Amino acid sequence: MKKEYDVVIIGSGLGGLVSAVILAKEGYSVCVLEKNNQYGGNLQTFVRDKTIFDTGIHYIGGLGEGQNLHQYFKYIGIIDHLNLKKLDENGFDIISFDDDKIEYPHAQGFENFIEKLTHFFPEEKENLEQYCQKIKEVCKAFPLYNLESEGRYNDEVLTLNAKETIDSFTKNEKLKAVLAGSNFLYAGIADKSPFYVHALIVNSYIESSWRCINGGSQITKQLLKQLKKYGGEFFKHKEVTKIEIENHKVNLVKMKDGTEVSGTYFISNIEPKTTLKLAGQENFRKPFFSRIQNLDSVLSAFSLYIVFKPKTFKYINHNYYHFKSSDDVWNSYEYDENSWPKTFMASMSPSKKEEEWADGITFLTYMKYEEVKDWENTFNTTFDENDRGESYEDFKAKKAAKFLEEVEKKFPGISDCIQSVHTSTPLSYRDYIGGDGGNMYGYVKDSNNPMKTLIPSKTKIENLYLTGQSINMHGVLGVTVGAVVTCSEIVGKEYLLEKIKKASE
Repeated sequence: MKKEYDVVIIGSGLGGLVSAVILAKEGYSVCVLEKNNQYGGNLQTFVRDKTIFDTGIHYIGGLGEGQNLHQYFKYIGIIDHLNLKKLDENGFDIISFDDDKIEYPHAQGFENFIEKLTHFFPEEKENLEQYCQKIKEVCKAFPLYNLESEGRYNDEVLTLNAKETIDSFTKNEKLKAVLAGSNFLYAGIADKSPFYVHALIVNSYIESSWRCINGGSQITKQLLKQLKKYGGEFFKHKEVTKIEIENHKVNLVKMKDGTEVSGTYFISNIEPKTTLKLAGQENFRKPFFSRIQNLDSVLSAFSLYIVFKPKTFKYINHNYYHFKSSDDVWNSYEYDENSWPKTFMASMSPSKKEEEWADGITFLTYMKYEEVKDWENTFNTTFDENDRGESYEDFKAKKAAKFLEEVEKKFPGISDCIQSVHTSTPLSYRDYIGGDGGNMYGYVKDSNNPMKTLIPSKTKIENLYLTGQSINMHGVLGVTVGAVVTCSEIVGKEYLLEKIKKASE
């Protein structure tokens, strides 16, 4: 490791790595510092019983030729090297309920999306068309989402509430629940979640939906290859403990192992609350510092990772969003011990393009950080294991058993196919991904007060920038666009966008 670089990036999540590749391509000397043993943040995978599981990336939208993420990944140099499987075009997501035998599909392609749902709701075709039109209209208001530098961006778009807007298209209660059924993708809150968050995510998946064969960590590998190609460097086990500031400018960062590195620009891809603390409260205006520290984090999750006995459970080429009842679609995070879990997402990671049998499946549901507070002073990562004790193992086993009861109702006989069961809690997300309270998607966005969670990528510290899922939007597309926003502050937006657009020529 050199003593000085043009750009020092703290954290190797998707935002950090995309920023690193962009700036290395532009000729900057770049260094990425990662505290853990594995690069990639939410892109990390792990193996249990020879079966690969994703920690955070279960499927990706917008990767079809000519679509937004495809173009960004083309420019970054990784699209042609990704091993992908397209999800079922007639239903990439299935919304289902305990009290209803019908499985409602979200199909790829807007016409197909409307047609497939009209089959179940024949009176609602016009309303479905208006809903899809609104999604497209809102997406147009975000220029970089459409690879444009200027757009019809206005405050009204930010204040539209997701539930209210979805509900405005139909009086049919079941259809309302079906259209909002994948809101686990942004941890939907009825009176807060903005419609633009719903629109940007759903639009991307309707355009095209893909799974990464053998997991999302291949994205990390390809990004690191590109970074190396352009002379960038990356180091793990390098935990930054202080961002040193002199004369309102970052001078250097200090690491836990005693090493220091200085640079011209610094980009933090770690939790913004942590970033501000590392840089020192005294270096920010009090109202800004306290606003960030007081932001509510999105809920966390409890995950079940099931390894199947060979050739016992058929591969499913779509995801499930399942609810006990359609009444739970907007309140499934409000649970008690008896009602948990009110919902779950089910997703598989294919191990090859054509396969009949599944190796494993992941089930996710909401879990509040408070449930694991008894063990919050224990830390567990791939290079720093700390036994949380028998009580924690008992807690996980009880939760897994209860969760499996609900899963069995939806997939009768699944228990007979199980070879082994593995779990993760909000503490796992906190330790491996670094989110505040193990949150899944950064901070809660609020349509009533959109400016409250707005965190600019350029800070008031002259050469300190932010990127990652808490800046702009979460998800693979959201974080990639966010990294472009961050890098635009350094190299210029028009210039960078022109290069991205020309990448496929």
